[in-house]
Amino acid sequence: TPFFASAGKDLAPFPFLRHLAAREEMVRNGKMSTIIFIRDKNQKGQEISGYIDYGHRLKIENFEPYFHRQKRLLPRPTDLSFFNWDTHHSAQNSSPNFQIIPDYEQGLLFKNTRD
Repeated sequence: TPFFASAGKDLAPFPFLRHLAAREEMVRNGKMSTIIFIRDKNQKGQEISGYIDYGHRLKIENFEPYFHRQKRLLPRPTDLSFFNWDTHHSAQNSSPNFQIIPDYEQGLLFKNTRD
């Protein structure tokens, strides 16, 4: 049987984690693609935001610490997009699941690589 990081965790009081857990199996199996937008403060207290390819992160990172609430899910400069509102550092990266398409009128577009 496949391993799911969210298995056996009581996430009822935590809507964000509950929704990630509900999608975990389908995202891992490639039946669903999910982009997560997060705007939060990093450990230095700087406001950061970004779009995360959930499927790619599940492949390259152990999500158990997130589901155990030992670690907060934050965008990184290696995610689909990242912006630090204090330093104005920004980054955009395509992932195995999404191609980044910058559009000056509509902003940042994400094209699923399976489309």
